Amino acid sequence: MTARLENRFADCRAKNRAALVTFVMGGDPDPAISLEILKALPKAGADVIEIGMPFSDPMADGPAIQAAGLRALHAGMKLKDVLKLVADFRREDADTPIILMGYYNPIYVYGVEKFLADAKAAGADGMIVVDLPPEEDGELCLPALKAGLAFIRLATPTTDDARLPAVLANTSGFVYYVSITGITGAARPDYSRVATAVKRIKGHTALPVAVGFGVKDAAAAHEIASNADGVVVGSALIDALAKTLDAQGRGGPATVAAVGKLVGELAAGVASAAKESVRP
Repeated sequence: MTARLENRFADCRAKNRAALVTFVMGGDPDPAISLEILKALPKAGADVIEIGMPFSDPMADGPAIQAAGLRALHAGMKLKDVLKLVADFRREDADTPIILMGYYNPIYVYGVEKFLADAKAAGADGMIVVDLPPEEDGELCLPALKAGLAFIRLATPTTDDARLPAVLANTSGFVYYVSITGITGAARPDYSRVATAVKRIKGHTALPVAVGFGVKDAAAAHEIASNADGVVVGSALIDALAKTLDAQGRGGPATVAAVGKLVGELAAGVASAAKESVRP
């Protein structure tokens, strides 16, 4: 696990609060505005940034993130352009952890060894590749760990105690708990079940547990932050972005401002939970 990611979760833990993990699609709605959004996220209160790698055939993404991926692809984004976004972001921010999130197909086409080397050189800290199960760790997970990149695995409501050890075996950085059974942005989670699931997962690992899928506003962020080490928000940010686009799908200063405003609200929701409980 890279020092940036480890240090950020440790810093949040020292402040008795969860980390706010924000997801945006690389290149949405275009490369220039996408970079400005990335720069705005930490200033608004994001602790960790996930950058989506656009892919034409996603499996876990709901309508909002699917649309964001299509906008990015129509803007000409390729995997090399996502890595350039990371490198451009790093010129001004050396501290905020960056996680690349997406699917294996573009990485396979790019070449695993080249991708890992280029991602590391650009300043990425880790990755989430949702369609590679533990049985395929030799494909990407183990090479990523060897290259010094965290490999974050997803656990879900259907990941029972028999399956969990396999999921956690080579996981690093943090565990991403999917709070609902379904696609991103589909429903609000049952907070009591999330709390129970986080406690169960933490019985198997010392890694931080971040919770995502279905977190839409400050109130939801507050609820999740009361029990988890991290709160992941994606679809809500994409929705805020999409509402600012014109009829041709073009963004502007209002696009960056809208995303930043929501991140600020979410950060306040996360912070408010810190006053009520001691971090696990």
